[in-house]
Parts: sequence; C-alpha cells; structure tokens
Amino acid sequence: MVAQSTQPESAPLDPIAMLETLCIANTTPRDVGGTWVEGTIAGHSFEVLVFPAHSPASGYELGDSRISKLWLRDDAARAEVASYDRGWETNPSTPAAKAIVDLLAAGLAETVFGA
Repeated sequence: MVAQSTQPESAPLDPIAMLETLCIANTTPRDVGGTWVEGTIAGHSFEVLVFPAHSPASGYELGDSRISKLWLRDDAARAEVASYDRGWETNPSTPAAKAIVDLLAAGLAETVFGA
C-alpha cells in the first residue's frame, strides 16, 4: 500500500516549486514607512508588512527578514496557518506554512525593494 499525501498538488512542499508559484498581487507603500505586500504562494494567500531596512528595535522583525507583520492562509482549508505581528500570534501550523514563512523571510524584502 502506498501512502497518499494529504497535501494538495496545488501546494508543493519543495521550496523551488513553491517559489515558482509566488505571485505578488499588490504592493502598497505606507506614509509612515514599510510596504504592505499581498500575494499568493503554493495554495496560500499572504499579507506582509516589509521594510527596506532592518528595525533598530530588537524583536520588531521576523528573524533577519525586515518583515514586521505576516499573515498566511491555506486557501484550500480556508484557515489561518501563520500570523506574526512583532511576535508569533499563530506559529506556522503545517509543514507548508513553515516552508512558506521561511521563503518569505529569506527573500521578500529583496524582491520588493531590490536590495
């Protein structure tokens, strides 16, 4: 018997395959700094507040990502799977959510601001 994956085909777990699905739908700069980014990746919707520079205050960004707020929803399940607002409100609750958070943290600021 072959085990079946519970992960839908539209939500790959391979980071390269996930990145290939990244679609930034909207970026909205704020007057007080930072840019809201909305998009989809690997069957998930996200909203992220990202900054062009690192925060001078410890704990105001997700790791070393320049992200201060992040919301992630599994579109198939219609459920929030991660939420970060200068600290975790909802830790990534699935392997896909963890991988997506890691990918966004690793390169979203560079994608949005070009550096």
